Amino acid sequence: MGHFFRALTIVFTVLRYGVDELALSGFRQRWVRVLVRVATLGRRLDAPRGVRLRQALERLGPIYVKFGQVLSTRRDLLPLDVADELALLQDRVPPFPSMQAIALVERAFGRPLDAVFSQFDAEPVASASIAQVHFAVLRNGREVAVKVLRPGMLAVIEQDLQLMRTLAGMVERVWADGKRLKPREVVAEFDTYLHDELDLVREAANAAQLRRNMDGLGLVMVPEMVWDLCTPTVLVMERMKGLPISQVDRLREAGVDIRKLARDGVTIFFTQVFRDGFFHADMHPGNIQVSVEPATFGRYIALDFGIIGTLTEWDKEYLAQNFLAFFRRDYKRVAELHVESGWVPRETRVDALEGAIRAVCEPHFDRPLKDISLGQVLMRLFQTSRRFNVEIQPQLVLLQKTLLNIEGLGRQLDPELDLWSTAKPFLEKWMNQQVGWAGLLERLRNEAPRYAQIAPELPRLVHQALLHRQSRDPALSELLAEQRRTNRLLAAIVYSGVGFALGLLAAALLVVWRPW
Repeated sequence: MGHFFRALTIVFTVLRYGVDELALSGFRQRWVRVLVRVATLGRRLDAPRGVRLRQALERLGPIYVKFGQVLSTRRDLLPLDVADELALLQDRVPPFPSMQAIALVERAFGRPLDAVFSQFDAEPVASASIAQVHFAVLRNGREVAVKVLRPGMLAVIEQDLQLMRTLAGMVERVWADGKRLKPREVVAEFDTYLHDELDLVREAANAAQLRRNMDGLGLVMVPEMVWDLCTPTVLVMERMKGLPISQVDRLREAGVDIRKLARDGVTIFFTQVFRDGFFHADMHPGNIQVSVEPATFGRYIALDFGIIGTLTEWDKEYLAQNFLAFFRRDYKRVAELHVESGWVPRETRVDALEGAIRAVCEPHFDRPLKDISLGQVLMRLFQTSRRFNVEIQPQLVLLQKTLLNIEGLGRQLDPELDLWSTAKPFLEKWMNQQVGWAGLLERLRNEAPRYAQIAPELPRLVHQALLHRQSRDPALSELLAEQRRTNRLLAAIVYSGVGFALGLLAAALLVVWRPW
């Protein structure tokens, strides 16, 4: 019954905000268009369709706000004006009552609040769809931030996700591009992100890994986790002090080099993606500050580690080759990579795909970031991808989202920043390390313990594999039998030779030692 009423609420909200224009676009079945038109009674609202959709998602609650954020990265799935509007979702929701937050903290730790903290600020400093944050001071005087999971989230998420899965299945059946764009897989990834964010111990582990990875870079700070006070519903971490990165005027007044800050952001992103394959995937301005403390002046401060992206070695190499080919304007190589990866059908003409990619990308080179819209480039590429039946890779959705965030930050900090020329030296160095002698030696060093363990077992493993195949392959059985006969013959020859040699040696010794 709960699902039914929730579905009614969603339908009512959709009709109230008149999102029929967006609902109708892309559907080829006439009965779907007629049904939606009748249901909305031809109603028209003054606001653009993207604004109405954003308002509807905000009305439906935190989970749909979060989904709208993820959906805004799918420029292949939505018109550009709608995607741009959804990107404005700030994920700011009213906080839940402070007394409820205190009760949740005490329940998580199993003791009164004053047994853990000497001071706890009842007013939250940040409130989002999943959790809210309070500043506090531990009994030992250490300043910390306390993140408290919003109560009752799991039940709401499970209910809404089930409805999203049903809707995604319907979209896949009736939308012309439904199968290629994999809406059900998008919802599945969204499911994964949300459940990861619901476990604050997992977030703490993400932060700890990112802190280790970034330790030697000297460009970004990650708060230290207070592990004794980390639970699935309450997370306690080092309190970080800095200025929000969106307050550019205050950063300039503090003496921060804004242009260097923009370049550092690009370096941090490409280091996390291509060196580590482990990147902060929620880098909107609300999650980034800049330190103005003397010891760490000008460094980024990363916050909120609920969404982390990971890439395999294959993903990293493939992406790096694509980026470098783009930077070198080698569009033929880009087309070949798409075919080699299986993203486009094998029968695709490489020269045709090359020409289409060149038409999209060539106008955007040698221009400052302020004159380049990565969103427009991606949109054109996705339009091109439809012509060539390119399959969208769901595992790269987070990377695309983060790249768009980086673009926004770069434009805000330094409109003259050339994203391409800033990233190209880093990628070339990374590729040289991967495919050169240094990369080979590093991989051999990393794999040496594994090789040392496997090598002594190889003869036995090969023998077992051959015996296993022997039982199913008569030809192999005959070959093994012949090999055994050959082995016996060789052994006889060897043994005879050894016996003859030993006989000669014995005779020689007798001659030498004969006492005459």
